[in-house]
Amino acid sequence: MVGLIFILKIFNIFININMSRKKTKRVTKKLKQKYSLKKSKKRMISKKKYQELIKKRQHHKKLTLNERKKLDHALFVNYCSCVKSLKYDKKVKDYLEYPVCMSSIYKKRGFTPPKGVTQKCGKYK
Repeated sequence: MVGLIFILKIFNIFININMSRKKTKRVTKKLKQKYSLKKSKKRMISKKKYQELIKKRQHHKKLTLNERKKLDHALFVNYCSCVKSLKYDKKVKDYLEYPVCMSSIYKKRGFTPPKGVTQKCGKYK
């Protein structure tokens, strides 16, 4: 009986010690990864190939999957570089770079711009 009471007292002391400790949560911040436009431009296709693929798409010719991906990437990189260059230009009013570049890269060629292209462009430095 005495041994049982002794064990219960030790157990209560152990529980009180654990309860008195402060529990802290560790918060980790996720860093947004920025991609480089320079590296993306290195993967670009040649200007001649770029013009060829644009002509093909404008005339509704069939593009292979690889050609479509390359053209989409090239259009996207050109759009982002256009936005970045106009964004820091003093002559252009604020937030006017987005419609200007959208028009010149996608709309005037008769292409529908991909969804969220401006948000994706924000990930590039």
